[in-house]
Amino acid sequence: MRFRSLLVLAAVAAVAAGCSEPADPVVVEPTTEAAMDAPAYDPALEPAAAVLAVVPGEATVLEVTDFDQVRLALGYGDLSSASEPAVLRRFWRQAEAEAPLLSPGMLRDQGTERYGFTQDDVSWEAHFTGPAGEGFVVKFRDDLDMAGVQRAAAATGGPLAGAVVVPAVQIAAVGATREPTESWAADPALVTLVGPKAGATYVSSDCLAVDEAFGGDVGGDLADDLAPTPAADLGALDALGPFSLGFGGRLVTARLGGTRTDVFERARLAETMPATDPEFGLGYVDPVADPRDGRIGFTLGDGPVAARLARERQLPFAVCGG
Repeated sequence: MRFRSLLVLAAVAAVAAGCSEPADPVVVEPTTEAAMDAPAYDPALEPAAAVLAVVPGEATVLEVTDFDQVRLALGYGDLSSASEPAVLRRFWRQAEAEAPLLSPGMLRDQGTERYGFTQDDVSWEAHFTGPAGEGFVVKFRDDLDMAGVQRAAAATGGPLAGAVVVPAVQIAAVGATREPTESWAADPALVTLVGPKAGATYVSSDCLAVDEAFGGDVGGDLADDLAPTPAADLGALDALGPFSLGFGGRLVTARLGGTRTDVFERARLAETMPATDPEFGLGYVDPVADPRDGRIGFTLGDGPVAARLARERQLPFAVCGG
């Protein structure tokens, strides 16, 4: 187990190195000193929890799509690039029509089949954005020969050009951090927002401005711009920091971090505030709030609409307060 842990830590360092050239091996000597607790990439965790260790600390948004879970939910658990083309087309038609995909699949229609893999060999993918730009981590199925992925990363052009490939954990990445202690995994407030199995997970490092949350130019002095009831609803909210959305089956869970007394007000904000476009209630139905751990549960309505609202940050419950 100690040897396996060192392999994983070495793999994380390679992922975050930021270049496609192999680094010199690093020999880790035993130590008699007590090891410091440090977050590290752990492939045994659920995707959204695992990837936190390589998401740069300055990132502001993380979007994870677990394609293995999407396939299972839609009845295509054994799907891969070796499946019949007609079956693959049927899966993607159904996924696009029903599933809350935060990513449409970055390798679709990218010609990667010449390297021996396609989007249908991706287990999950994570995309993050922030002041330093965009980055991603792609996890391939465990039995895929990663030699083709390495060739794709070394080629000029293409979606994986310049990616760091780590065959030991079946991943390719761009923009990942080399220091787990400087990653999202080092922030307990973010760690508590992920973990349960989900087809997709959206995480924001901060709350949403009014014009983001409601998809329009509300702005200004809310007491003047809004009718008395919605203005009072906004004024009653407590301050909010990081939050997440987990899309699991037919349910969506918003996690607002810890005990909160304003979850009931946040759960019904979409009913009193200016309408989003598309309408929030088409994707998120019948909210149920739990103040004990700051959660709001929704029934998933239209999956693609729900995903679009998350990607566009039109999420009324996550508006800043305080």
